[in-house]
Amino acid sequence: MKKIFTLFVLLFVFNISAQNQLQFDKKFVQSEDKWVAFSADSTGAYPYGFIYIDPQAGLTFDYEGTFKIDPAGKFIPKRREIDGQMKYRLQPNNNLVAFISEARFEELHINKIPEWLKFYKEDEGTVKRLYNWGFMYNGWNECEKGLEYLEKAQKIDPEYKGLRVELAFSYNCLKQYQKAVDILKIALQKEPLDAYTNKELIYAETKNGNLQDAENVCRKVFKECTEKTYNSENAYNVLQAYYIKKDIEKFNRWFIEANSYLMNDQKIKPLAEQMKVELKQ
Repeated sequence: MKKIFTLFVLLFVFNISAQNQLQFDKKFVQSEDKWVAFSADSTGAYPYGFIYIDPQAGLTFDYEGTFKIDPAGKFIPKRREIDGQMKYRLQPNNNLVAFISEARFEELHINKIPEWLKFYKEDEGTVKRLYNWGFMYNGWNECEKGLEYLEKAQKIDPEYKGLRVELAFSYNCLKQYQKAVDILKIALQKEPLDAYTNKELIYAETKNGNLQDAENVCRKVFKECTEKTYNSENAYNVLQAYYIKKDIEKFNRWFIEANSYLMNDQKIKPLAEQMKVELKQ
């Protein structure tokens, strides 16, 4: 009886040890070019496959099949029943997956780098590819990763269209505001009335504490830019900066000056009015 109990305990420990190798702590956007497992279903089977970026579809999961973990801790795979590849586009979210250790590749009958991946790597290292990947990661709010790609692109061609403002987006996201200001001013030398570039500059200037400079850019944009998409957001960013500083005089002055832009946006209007009420208290 004692031997049976001991064997049961050992098998239990092996099973727990194997499952502990699957740490479900990685987001989809952290899993580019990785073999991953999803949490087990009700039968104890773990769906697994390879995550990569398709230039057209974005973040993509290539489904390989499922595997179970036997009492000895071995991964027992069951390949998908459908012939050909099964691919699913992934929307960046807070779902977590586990990286599969290279030590398990032989058990799962997989290679570290799938043979088909080479077709998605043909333009790897080009400025276009690096810019697009940086743009995607910024859009997923993974700005540190995005910046890695964008800075590589900058070394190849600093004049690539849209690169400077996308770099600035990364810098703003990472709170490196002076870097954003510096590179945006260079970008505006060629396109002084680009609305999006000016928006990023206004944001960076407010966060950097240069509120008078932010106001000046706002006035230029209000008066000269034909695109009005960001005017309410620009006005709000300056107003919020004065609110955070508790500078009531300048807050009220800007509230009046930029009132038409603040009040025309139904999302921004209640926020601006609430800040005004709070500063009166």
